[in-house]
Amino acid sequence: METAKETITVKTPWIKNLGDVPAHLEYPEWSMAEGVEHIAEKYPNLTAYVFMGRQTTYRTLVQEIHLCARALKATGIRAGDRITIAMPNCPQAVIMFYAVNMVGAIANMIHPLSSEKEIEFYLKESGSISAITLDQFYHKFEAIRQNVNLDNIIIASIKDALSQPIKAGYMLTEGRKLQKIPKDAPILRWNEFLRRGRTYHWKYRAEVKAHDPAVILYSGGTTGVTKGILLSNYNFNALACQIIATNPFFRPGDKMLAVMPIFHGFGLGVTIHSMLVNGGSCILVPRFTAESYAKLILKYRCNLIAGVPTLYEALLRLPKMKNADLSCLKGVYSGGDSLSVELKKRFDKFLFDHNAAIQVREGYGLTECVTASCLTPLNMAKEGSIGLPFPDTYYKIVKPGTQEEVPYGEVGEICLSGPTVMIGYLGHPEENAQTLQTHPDGLTWIHTGDLGTMDDDGFVYFKQRLKRMIVTSGYNVYPSQLENIFDAHELVQMSCVIGVPDPLKMQKVKAFIMLKPGVVASEETKETLMAYARKHIAKYALPYDIEFRAELPKTLVGKVAYRVLEEEELAKHSGEEAKA
Repeated sequence: METAKETITVKTPWIKNLGDVPAHLEYPEWSMAEGVEHIAEKYPNLTAYVFMGRQTTYRTLVQEIHLCARALKATGIRAGDRITIAMPNCPQAVIMFYAVNMVGAIANMIHPLSSEKEIEFYLKESGSISAITLDQFYHKFEAIRQNVNLDNIIIASIKDALSQPIKAGYMLTEGRKLQKIPKDAPILRWNEFLRRGRTYHWKYRAEVKAHDPAVILYSGGTTGVTKGILLSNYNFNALACQIIATNPFFRPGDKMLAVMPIFHGFGLGVTIHSMLVNGGSCILVPRFTAESYAKLILKYRCNLIAGVPTLYEALLRLPKMKNADLSCLKGVYSGGDSLSVELKKRFDKFLFDHNAAIQVREGYGLTECVTASCLTPLNMAKEGSIGLPFPDTYYKIVKPGTQEEVPYGEVGEICLSGPTVMIGYLGHPEENAQTLQTHPDGLTWIHTGDLGTMDDDGFVYFKQRLKRMIVTSGYNVYPSQLENIFDAHELVQMSCVIGVPDPLKMQKVKAFIMLKPGVVASEETKETLMAYARKHIAKYALPYDIEFRAELPKTLVGKVAYRVLEEEELAKHSGEEAKA
């Protein structure tokens, strides 16, 4: 690494004492489906995934993918077509994902709980000609079918992926609640779809190249407007190599609890694809609560778990985890949202008290590079840091709105470059130009829209979204720093700090707090916390008010939805102005 005077761009400084992780890796030039086939040849009898107690080997998984690929061709799918997958983490979603890849089509991954209008948007944005969803979500697709161009809607059912005893129980409970699909509905049921594949005997594999577009994921991007992010086979396969390189303890057969959703970069890229091209075993969980998450860790003796901070916060409160033995854990990863220093301390202690020999490792990334691109190294954490960049990944901190690097320790916009950087946004050339910039070094950099710093060891520190920064009376206030302070108080379970419009200050600071169980939300409690805040927070950044909430709003993937709170306050503010 060059001296700070010359440049402060850091290429991954993974060195011997940080876990023997190389600075450079070789990445395969094959498709994602070929990656699964290669591992299946090597470990045909290892368990690829477990779904509600039913185990499936790599040999069987590859057979299922080939049959599904033939079925896709039989229904007229060609290379380059876009197929929407609106599914939770279940076998049909995994099989379809790799089959779509095998025939050279592009998988458009969306949340099955999206509203009808959102589904319509995703179908149009991607140009999808076919879709697969579960029977319980069919009616959403039917409601908007006349507005989109879908040749086929393939309907799968959870019961089709269950063993016989569990299927009977499912039909008596969950199955009874399902709204019936009319017998003459213009759909293709999963089993009928596969039957078409059994009678298709022509060529079905496409010649898929590593850098061909393969997946569309959705994100608010750097501006908060939902956009389709186009990613390649190479992006996902590079991530899978980086994940294993930064976790050298991984062995084929290690079990990953795959609860992060398949339509999310973290879920698809880390907990499913990185496992399935390296011989891991995915415990697929279609729907989960903190209680079921805890139960599954203990039932399957999982080696690897990943989640958002709110999930780990919930686990700390579960009675069933009181005497849990977590000695099986090799890796615990937090991503998707900022992990407060205080929550990390509490969860690390929880792991230690339950026989785990590891600590939470925080990562950082964004959907524009699939997911994680930075991770806390093994056995070398720095308080508040999101770790070091992955192999072949560069990070730099620049003055916002420029390509000018700032000195070590100074806050600026995080930029990154590496093998997982997206092809680009779908149909948003201006955003592409703003987010993907070629710097004087000739590399393409993602301007993340996130604020952070870097120390002289190359460790990166995330502050928060650039647009989330509160400007009050000309001062910059960083909500995540205030949240760290509140979260450290013994009465506080979790907090969220936002900016509220103010005619004099531009914005004023407000804190929303979820108290620990048993703590009373009273004026006395509020004054205790305000007194604490006055001791630890600069006067200009002090919240003008604290509002107690029984629960903080969450996004579909479990992050604290600070924008929901901002919108509530904005509506309240607009209402007050209208009255005046």
